[in-house]
Amino acid sequence: MPTWQVILLGLIEGLTEYIPVSSTGHLLLVERVLGFTSPGRTFEVLIQLGAILALLTVYAARLWQLARALPNDPRTQQFVVGILLAFLPAAVIGAAGHKIIKTIFFESPLLISSMLVVGGIILLVVDKMSFKPRYTDVLDLPPSSAFKIGLCQCLALIPGVSRSGSTIVGALFLGADKRTAAEFSFFLAMPTMTGAFAYDLYKNWSVLSVDDVNKIALGFVAAFIAGVIVVRYVLDFIKAKGLSFFGWWRLVVGGIGLGAIYISGMGM
Repeated sequence: MPTWQVILLGLIEGLTEYIPVSSTGHLLLVERVLGFTSPGRTFEVLIQLGAILALLTVYAARLWQLARALPNDPRTQQFVVGILLAFLPAAVIGAAGHKIIKTIFFESPLLISSMLVVGGIILLVVDKMSFKPRYTDVLDLPPSSAFKIGLCQCLALIPGVSRSGSTIVGALFLGADKRTAAEFSFFLAMPTMTGAFAYDLYKNWSVLSVDDVNKIALGFVAAFIAGVIVVRYVLDFIKAKGLSFFGWWRLVVGGIGLGAIYISGMGM
């Protein structure tokens, strides 16, 4: 695979991971166009490490603040419990359904494009709804609400749904304002994406060649650079502009995907 294609895929991962458009869905569709397939579909998951480190870099000061407060602050303790509870559903279901997700869901451009369109419609509808936020700080979300957001995250095991999209929408319905919903999605991404990376590496380490590792490393760097830029600005963008931009984005990409399938008879 040419170097420019690896960099392109890394940039797509970094640019789309933390916005509600489905980074995995975008990667899989672009790879289909480029004719690229990685062993065990590992490239798509492992380059997420770049996006993970981008988030940890931008949030380093906040994470240190939380770590210092954790031993004595009840709000911080409640928040950490909430993140762990929210992480569990996707961890259990993702591990149990790993083979189905990789061999069936990842291989269906029809499913991915359809989910992009459906998710786009949902974002447009939700963005027009009037919510009365009860939580304006991630530390105030109760563990029960966090767990329910984690259940919403399980929908993102289907490529095209979007992890950030499902968790943001779930948090809005559970009383968070837009910025808090997006920020909770950020924090939940840390254990979720780290777990997905570690599990996928464990399952597929034996099939990776030196060339595969080099491609993943290059994609990781591109994802990191793009991810840092997105994480710095996306919270304020969502707070100010809402979700409609991403809804239209999804409709366009999903519509193009469905059109390509119809015209070319691309694998269903």
